[in-house]
Formats: sequence, structure tokens, C-alpha cells
Amino acid sequence: MTIHVHQLPCLADNYGVLVHDSGTGATAAIDAPDAAPLLAALDANGWKLTDILLTHHHADHVQGVPGLKAKFPNARVVGPKKEASRIGGLDVEVAEGDNVKVGGIDLAVFDTPGHTAGHIAYYIASDDLLFAGDTLFALGCGRVLEAPMATMYHSLMKLAALPGETQVYCGHEYTLSNARFALTVDPDNNLLAERATEVEEIRKQGKPTLPTTIALETATNPFLRAEDPGVQKALGMEGGDPVAVFTELRERKNKF
Repeated sequence: MTIHVHQLPCLADNYGVLVHDSGTGATAAIDAPDAAPLLAALDANGWKLTDILLTHHHADHVQGVPGLKAKFPNARVVGPKKEASRIGGLDVEVAEGDNVKVGGIDLAVFDTPGHTAGHIAYYIASDDLLFAGDTLFALGCGRVLEAPMATMYHSLMKLAALPGETQVYCGHEYTLSNARFALTVDPDNNLLAERATEVEEIRKQGKPTLPTTIALETATNPFLRAEDPGVQKALGMEGGDPVAVFTELRERKNKF
């Protein structure tokens, strides 16, 4: 079995992702921002959609489901149990500890509440692939909308504990803005400065900055570095509680 991951831009700054099992021919869409580009990518690759795996209820992640189902009516729709009533039409409801099979691919489900109350992520341990939705971004994290700040922080720490080589696919191309903010709260991080320069060049060329890796994020993403003395010093919060530091980071980013 070989796993193929195809990432494609959708809407203004979303990403759609297709995960294909070459052994069985099964293909899953991770979220459904917009049916048209996903259907075009399926057609270009000669893949049949068998599953739609949703991370949370926001419209820019689920609004493409009807269009996908119109073309592939037997595609199974999987999503977070805690948001089933807000999404509607789920065939399978999942939560932490559940496992989703797409052909021969096993995807573990993690509860990652914070951005929304029932947000989930999907992880393929066999190939170190994480589909984080809007919880973790390259050099950033999702806005904390439906849960306490501490809840989001602990969700991020759960993802940060995955193997460093894990490739991370996120819901949006926010990296350029995130990099500019990160430099204001982690100014002495040389690796971050180098990465920010690279991100500027990548985006000038119109190329995606994703996927990223857990190792790169733990070294440069301030939202995963609330315990770092350099970040705490930049915020004037030396020795501060990590949740309080994270809260300050998120509130500053909201105003950036």
C-alpha cells in the first residue's frame, strides 16, 4: 500500500486535501471547502471519492459536502461526534480514541477542541501524517472561539507531542501573516528569522508553505513555545504559567 496526499487551494485561502490508498483505490477528502476544485483534482488523478472526513463544523470546511455527494453519492461522511448536530448528514460520528479506515489506511482521531468545541484531527501513524484542520497552522494556531484558552493550549500540546518528522497539513494558508507576527514575540529565534525569510520568498512565487512538520513548528511556532524563556521575555512574562503566556500570545495575534 502506498499513500498519496494531494493538497490543493480552495476558496480564498483554504486548502483541500485528498488522501489516496493505491492498494485499494479508496480516496478520502479531508474537509470539503469547495466541491469544484476537489472534483477536478479527483478527475485529474483518476480517483474515486469513498470518504469525506470533516474536522469541524465551520462552513468553509463543510460546504462542499453536498457537491461531492452529488458526484459520489456513496461517499461516507465522517465527522466529530460533538458537532454532529451542527454539521448534519454524518454517516459516522467519531471522537478521541476512534479509528477511521479508508481502504487500507488507518486514521486515528484526536479531540482537539479550542477553535471549535468539538474540533478533531486525523493522524496516520504508519506514515506520520497529521491533518490538523484549524487547530494548528504553520507558525500559528486557530482562533480560540468555542472553548477556554487552556483547552486550546492543551490541544496544541497534544499535537506537539507527535513525532518530529510528522508532516502537518492545515486548513489554511496563513503562514506569511503568522511569520510576521511570530517575529514580534520571538525576536531572538534565528531559526524563526530564517524561516520567515523563506516564507516570504515562497509566497512571492505563489507556492504553498504547507505541509510543515512538528519539528519545525516546535522550534519556530510561538504558540507551541509558551514555556520558552525567550518568548516569555519578549512578552514581559518571565517564569509565567504557560497557559497565561499562550493566552497573551493569542490575544496579541487577534489584534495583529
